[in-house]
Amino acid sequence: QVQLVESGGGSVQAGGSLRLSCVVSGYRYSRYCIGWFRQSPGKEREGVAAIGADDSTFVIASVRDRFSVSRDNAKNTVYLEMNDMKPEDTAVYFCALSGRVNNIMNMPGAVFFESWGQGTQVTVSS
Repeated sequence: QVQLVESGGGSVQAGGSLRLSCVVSGYRYSRYCIGWFRQSPGKEREGVAAIGADDSTFVIASVRDRFSVSRDNAKNTVYLEMNDMKPEDTAVYFCALSGRVNNIMNMPGAVFFESWGQGTQVTVSS
């Protein structure tokens, strides 16, 4: 059974940084795509960043100068590094796994991801 567990969320002031972690377990293959999504109250879920099975990455334009995504294969962990955070970054952040996406050229839609974590709350105060 595939499990994704996010951690690293919390409360920070504007301009601060957080690093979210997504630990993957139970997936039978060693290569997979991980996407990071966020959702705030009253808004639709938004894809933020992804790292493909081939380690290609994509970060949406609105946060590209502040967010980055990376992975540590030895730890089965994918990270979302968030810097210079803004109040509009406040949301629940989810990681999700796709066994179908190899190369990343843009943000894959949520429909491509078959397993999801429970989410971690990120709150940025002004």
